[in-house]
Amino acid sequence: MTQLQNIVLVHGGFVDGSGWQGVHDLLRADGFNVSVVQNSTVSLESDVDATQDVLDAQDGPSILVGHSYGGVVISEAGTHENVAALVYIAAFAPDEGESVGSLIADPPPGAPVPPILPPQNGFLYLDRDKFAASFAADVPLDLAAFMADSQVPWGLDALNGKVTDPAWRSKPSWYLVATDDRMIPPPAQRAMAERAGSTTTEAPGGHAICGSQPGPSRTSSQAARSLHETTATATLG
Repeated sequence: MTQLQNIVLVHGGFVDGSGWQGVHDLLRADGFNVSVVQNSTVSLESDVDATQDVLDAQDGPSILVGHSYGGVVISEAGTHENVAALVYIAAFAPDEGESVGSLIADPPPGAPVPPILPPQNGFLYLDRDKFAASFAADVPLDLAAFMADSQVPWGLDALNGKVTDPAWRSKPSWYLVATDDRMIPPPAQRAMAERAGSTTTEAPGGHAICGSQPGPSRTSSQAARSLHETTATATLG
């Protein structure tokens, strides 16, 4: 039996796919075939289309990984026939009819509130002066400053895009909770992971854990190994 080898990485809002470089390099070193989706983050629909285009190009079953808003994308795109499992990295895992907008609409008392500025021409940005503390607290200061200055505009249609058929209801999932996250509160991450029935691990790190700690963020390799072992056991049985 050939072990599952394809992994597709999906980034979230305000950033692009380059934030996956450390994870990408480690996964490639582990022998995986890795693809990185470059979402426009203009609308959920367009990001799902971009993700499914990459999935179409895979030569077999794949692990689909999403960070932050990328979790919404993989929840919607993950029903694709080439998706064997989902991995959420400090990500939103919405249910049917939910969006990022609905999930963050009523934060609990004391929860950190992302410093999202009022919309500009239908797009959102984070306050540059607060970007490092909220989004990139544990990456080097010069990199956090660059990330703040090179923000990708995040469309209101992406923020409010609703999931219609969450893939985690029909496919196995894994979830990495970033315990120092100040964008998506860790208790909210744990609640979404529990609801999705995800195999959950935790690591101390902020929201940009993919860049600051690519090792723990390599949860997709654990998912691939677990799926392979489960399938092998079922086949032998």
